[in-house]
Amino acid sequence: MGCQCSQMFGDKFNVVPACIGKVWIFENLKPEEREALAGRALRRVYPAGEVIFSQGEKADQMFLIKAGRVKLSKLTREGNEITLDLRKGGDFIGENILHEDIEYPLSATCLTDTLTCGFTKEIFEKLVLDYPSIGLQVIKNLSKRMTVLSDRVGSIALTTIAEKLYQTLLLVASEYGKKDGKGFVIDLPFSHEELSFLVGAHRVSITRAMKELRRAGRVIQKKKKITLIGEVN
Repeated sequence: MGCQCSQMFGDKFNVVPACIGKVWIFENLKPEEREALAGRALRRVYPAGEVIFSQGEKADQMFLIKAGRVKLSKLTREGNEITLDLRKGGDFIGENILHEDIEYPLSATCLTDTLTCGFTKEIFEKLVLDYPSIGLQVIKNLSKRMTVLSDRVGSIALTTIAEKLYQTLLLVASEYGKKDGKGFVIDLPFSHEELSFLVGAHRVSITRAMKELRRAGRVIQKKKKITLIGEVN
């Protein structure tokens, strides 16, 4: 079975080749299990600005982003919205549904027209009943993912805040930046508080790190635009 998303929406979207049955959480499944996943998945198009799910809502769906861009954000107690991450085609969101009676810890908002492919909790539970080995493999994949993330956190802790910030900005630029004569421009309105969440550091530390990068000539900041002086893969 080919990717139904590409067959259904290929002319309207730049659909990524990744299929719901082949994302990290469903790795190492048998061909018939992957086909069952793809065959029962729900596909939906969200216009730019629409919210896929909101912070505090009951977590009952998970999604593979097949095309488009999605902002993950969180509201503080003071009512301020903080951008935590940006996701694109090929990324997976909403795996919270694999926990019992949990709420979405953040909101997912479409920055562009977005195509998703995924499952409700009810549909996924029925799949596991029909194909028990899917559930066992998902547990193994989640455990493996946690180990990888733990190792990554350990390596990040060995670098300076300025280097963490620069590497984070490089990652954002590689996905959303535009090249100009000086480097790559990130034309997204990131506050220092939002960058602190992306980097995992205090806002004051981000302010100091940004000054350090500017003095070193690695970053040019003008209004809401950030230009990175360096190679972006």
